Amino acid sequence: VQLVESGGGLVQAGGSLTLFCASSGSIFSINVMAWFRRAPGKQRELVATISNGGRDRNYADSVKGRFTVSGANATNAMYLQMNSLKAEDTAVYDCAAGTLQNGSPKFDYWGQGTQVTVSS
Repeated sequence: VQLVESGGGLVQAGGSLTLFCASSGSIFSINVMAWFRRAPGKQRELVATISNGGRDRNYADSVKGRFTVSGANATNAMYLQMNSLKAEDTAVYDCAAGTLQNGSPKFDYWGQGTQVTVSS
């Protein structure tokens, strides 16, 4: 499975961006996808997950109410709509895909990341 992110860029605080993750390869076993982010000097943070055909979505507290994750189920593509962006949202955003095991996600596939920079 290959994952490729796009849509990152530079935006002013308060603005919006939409990230896109395209997947290819043996995607039939995948039933959970997620967005993570990596900021300098910080641990990698799980931003949002989507699973069970889009019925289950979860968000980090830091992005609730501002970010929305959605997916194109037939192709296992995924979007992250980011609104009201803050300087602290600046990070490399990674797409991940995997399977739910006993209710917990296990991510086996990762993209290369796309940079999001929010200027204050």
